[in-house]
Amino acid sequence: MKKIMAILCIVFATIQLTSAQMGTGFGVKGGLNYSSSGKYSSTNGENIDHSDKSMGFNIGVFGKFGTKIYLKHEVLFTQTNQSYNDDDFKVQKVDSPVLLGVQLYGPLALFAGPSFQYILNAKLDGKKAEERSSKDITVGFNIGFAYNINRIGIDLRYAQGFNPYELEFRTNSGSNVTIDSKPKQLILSISYKL
Repeated sequence: MKKIMAILCIVFATIQLTSAQMGTGFGVKGGLNYSSSGKYSSTNGENIDHSDKSMGFNIGVFGKFGTKIYLKHEVLFTQTNQSYNDDDFKVQKVDSPVLLGVQLYGPLALFAGPSFQYILNAKLDGKKAEERSSKDITVGFNIGFAYNINRIGIDLRYAQGFNPYELEFRTNSGSNVTIDSKPKQLILSISYKL
């Protein structure tokens, strides 16, 4: 009986500690992304289906509204660094996910929703993209889990763009390169509710 009471007390205390981040509020967040972009094709006949996966980062702010079922809007600056053979490909963008979440049990939540992305800058081996053959704003999708203790939250999500976003570059050798920068990302973030 004492063990059962001790377990119930620990569960109750954990639920109370998590209530600070479960409710409505605003905060800051940042993290790492492991990402891969789509097809690389050049006029000299070189075609690569996917970039080499590599690390990047994100940092930004969020607003969370609700408790058991909540809406969370984030605005993040994201940088991805990838490569196609020996060509470095860097993208800087603003991501704005709008997520609907559900508290599953205590500090654990499941969330999903669309993400709107705007590419600020894209470079291939230090050269800026010469042309964008797609609209400036693209749409993607996020799904993941969050774990919140007091004001600290940790989330792990999978993010993918829905539509192709092609960028064109001219290389030093004079060939034209087109890259579909539609990302596939695994993102680990830490947040702090103010």
